[in-house]
Amino acid sequence: MTSSEQVISRRRRRLLPWLLVLLVLLFGLYSGGWFYLADKIKGDFGQTIAELSAKGIEADCANFRVSGYPLRLAIDCDGMAYEDDAGNIAASAGALTAMTSLARPLVADATLRGPLRTVAPGMPPLWLDWDNLNASAKLFWPLPRKISLVADGFSGQTDPSDESDPVQLFSATKAQVDLEPNGQDIAYTGRFEDLEIPPEALNGRAVPPLDGAGAVTLKNGVALVRSRPKSLRGQAIEIANLELSSGEAHISVSGPAAVDADGLVDADLVIKLRNPQAVAAILATAIPEQAGKINQGFAALAMLGSEPSLPLKVVKGKAVLGFIPLGNIKPID
Repeated sequence: MTSSEQVISRRRRRLLPWLLVLLVLLFGLYSGGWFYLADKIKGDFGQTIAELSAKGIEADCANFRVSGYPLRLAIDCDGMAYEDDAGNIAASAGALTAMTSLARPLVADATLRGPLRTVAPGMPPLWLDWDNLNASAKLFWPLPRKISLVADGFSGQTDPSDESDPVQLFSATKAQVDLEPNGQDIAYTGRFEDLEIPPEALNGRAVPPLDGAGAVTLKNGVALVRSRPKSLRGQAIEIANLELSSGEAHISVSGPAAVDADGLVDADLVIKLRNPQAVAAILATAIPEQAGKINQGFAALAMLGSEPSLPLKVVKGKAVLGFIPLGNIKPID
């Protein structure tokens, strides 16, 4: 070994203990941070439960625990419950697991077991269930950069624990919702597949399985999320596309819409149809008492081609489809 190689070897031997000390120090700092954050999560959870209890609201995440050291930070509980007797609001669900990992510290993933049972004013008790429900969020400040929710085998019915017999409301093979800030707005995209609504949920009316997708922007949505308004008045949206299809039948809507301070709707929409006759057949089956008018109207639309489009304008609650007045839309609260 040459003298220069010996010098390099000695330097490496000298550096090795310092590298080990540095690694131990970094691991100690990481461990301290992990346990500090775990304790803070536990403390914040207990404080939140106590604050809700002081307001007369019972809430719990049964057997709440923080785990996953050293490579993950996971929150688990065996069941969730919320009950506000004053507001006549209640909800419960199964086990929750939420976690983030050292490899992806700014991405949080969560799974929730069903069913979700809800009670709210003006609504029958509901029982929502799914085969798999996964949520993910790309964390950022002050709002997540993106929130995604995906459910497989999603279904809903009136709560079977209610006094009346349960009514199946819907089922869908898959449903997905994505929310993300876009400047001061919030963008929504979503879709569902094979949505089935049984006749008993529609007073005996029949509709075929449906697929749907949509992209909508809520104007000034970031500020709205922070202020949590209790009314839709003064809100505006931009519909990039809302579409519904079944087989060859397809209908889509796009354009801006808003609700003014008095609750009156203004909108400048475009409705597009693909295969008007197929759309007419579905509507005539779902609304048999209007089948004659539906078939007559869509026969006229078919003369415009296989993919006609019509403007739908709403001015201060007065709706007009093309040149056909549709009536007034009641003020929205």
